[in-house]
Amino acid sequence: MSSKKNKKLTPTQQKYQQFAKEREPQRSVVKNCFKAFFVGGIICTIGQGLQWIFMTYFEFDKVTAGNPTVAVLIMISALLTGLGVYDHIAQWAGAGTAVPVTGFANTVASASIEHRSEGFVLGVGGNMFKIAGPVLAYGVFSAFLVALIKIIFQELGGM
Repeated sequence: MSSKKNKKLTPTQQKYQQFAKEREPQRSVVKNCFKAFFVGGIICTIGQGLQWIFMTYFEFDKVTAGNPTVAVLIMISALLTGLGVYDHIAQWAGAGTAVPVTGFANTVASASIEHRSEGFVLGVGGNMFKIAGPVLAYGVFSAFLVALIKIIFQELGGM
């Protein structure tokens, strides 16, 4: 906690903050980075293997094999989230499970599972994009801006 915020705390709160800080488990940053790199690499390797399977056995080309690969990764991630396995992997690996497609699917699936008792429309449907919604909104807006900039530069280059 910053010293500026610490000054606003009462002496008892400051003492508790110090007490909590002394007992907080120390995390090995290097070890956690290796775990994240290892698990993220495994997820990406599985994705690459799936893409190879689609290209080899289902006659997709390199470009078109990406869509079914992503769909399978999303289904696997949502299934593992529903079974509670993905949470254990994420607990051990940390940021390694935040590989964009699987992490996004985990976020949507876990929010859906958490709010299923409130019903399908208001519970699952209303809350599944609570965390993922801003990601989608900023992604769409960013894609629009990039496309707009590309069109402007193409028009300027064609003159």
